[in-house]
Amino acid sequence: MRIISGEHKGKKIHVPDNLPLRPTTDKAKEAIFNILDNRFYFKEKNVLDLFSGTGNIAFEFSSRGVKNTTAVDYNNDCVNFIKKTSLDLNLNITAIKSDCIKYLKNCKEQFNIIFADPPYRYKNHQIIKDLIFKKKLVKKNGCLIIEHDNSTSIDGNFELRKYGTVHFSIFSL
Repeated sequence: MRIISGEHKGKKIHVPDNLPLRPTTDKAKEAIFNILDNRFYFKEKNVLDLFSGTGNIAFEFSSRGVKNTTAVDYNNDCVNFIKKTSLDLNLNITAIKSDCIKYLKNCKEQFNIIFADPPYRYKNHQIIKDLIFKKKLVKKNGCLIIEHDNSTSIDGNFELRKYGTVHFSIFSL
């Protein structure tokens, strides 16, 4: 895994083998960040990374200079890895151990960008999306991005981007 751009451009991050993950591929990550680079000036934004796993997406946002990033994952080893790596790289990331739906139900903060990358066999994509919009967790002119495979169906008005087996549903406000 590597950071594509920003302060830590090209930095390789070695992920422990014991983490139960499927990180976003570099090709797909580069594609979605090209889209986001054209829509946002990152320096003033705050980001929520749900199902953060390795922290791949959180590290990328932070390297690109977002104001702050909150990374949420249920796996304690993942959260500890994100905390350690953010500290080592001096990145402004807050890592939280929580079930993502529970976190969203209790969340009182708004974000410019919310990125959700649940496991591909996850069945609650629609619940995540509906909860985020019901609670108005995305700021005006912000977006929600849900990464999924081709078997996932999400209702709503969104832009779909496909990169091999990786699909991004982008919901913009």
